[in-house]
Amino acid sequence: MRGLDHLQDRVAEFVRSRGWARYHTPRDVAIALSVEAGELLELFQWSETVPPDLRRRGVRAAIAEETADVAIYALCLANAVGFNLEEAVLAKLRKNARRYPRGARPSRRRLPGSRRPSQYRRG
Repeated sequence: MRGLDHLQDRVAEFVRSRGWARYHTPRDVAIALSVEAGELLELFQWSETVPPDLRRRGVRAAIAEETADVAIYALCLANAVGFNLEEAVLAKLRKNARRYPRGARPSRRRLPGSRRPSQYRRG
């Protein structure tokens, strides 16, 4: 079975063969990844059913296509920064497994520095 390593190499070759590498700075790729994530989110905007009705024609395909764009840009970012995304994902899963052991109840703990809505000032 081929994994993310193979996909990361395929994406790198795609970019290289078109002469796009000079445009793929970490900053620009991160921005593009965010734009693509926004396009994915847009499919869920104003949806009366959460998640969107996957039985509607083309909805599943549109979600798959936008998710693929996000994944491709994540691979591009890994290439631009110089890390192996598959190794990073596996390391993060190990970290999360230690942090959130099986059978543990989810906590309502807030991230450091996050505030409740009532803590925001108006004005």
